[in-house]
Amino acid sequence: MANTTNYEILCASPLGIDLGKDDCALLSKVMSTRKLEDNDVLIQEGQVDDSLHVIINGRLAATRNTGHEDYVTLHTLKPGDMAGAMGFVDGEEHSATLRALCNTEIYTLKRQDLESLIENNPELVYKVMRSVIRSVHKTMLNMNRQFVEMNNYIMKEHGRY
Repeated sequence: MANTTNYEILCASPLGIDLGKDDCALLSKVMSTRKLEDNDVLIQEGQVDDSLHVIINGRLAATRNTGHEDYVTLHTLKPGDMAGAMGFVDGEEHSATLRALCNTEIYTLKRQDLESLIENNPELVYKVMRSVIRSVHKTMLNMNRQFVEMNNYIMKEHGRY
């Protein structure tokens, strides 16, 4: 099992928040730890990847290519945040690149490793998938809120701008 600090981060993360200690311990056994150096790319925009990542320490930037050998940062992920959730669920191409902003350590859960738990631990798998969907839903709600705020700003509506 991972060291106590990593284990505690997993249990306190959005992925492990609904899990008991035994479930967290079991889940951590099928996850691997990976270290990234500053500016290392974890996932490339357009790449298909079946992994879910939980940041242990460090930070990841979700970036999009601007088309001019440059990129714009969409969001910065911090310890405890999940990354790669949509690709983990649907197996489609990622819409953004994930790159380390400093030395970063992550837990990685491959889809087939989670699926290997279905027969003996279906409730654990259900709770993990519920946590993943909850995280994606939260991201969508934030994006919708930002879109409305930006639209109001551009259109100078609702007297706030």
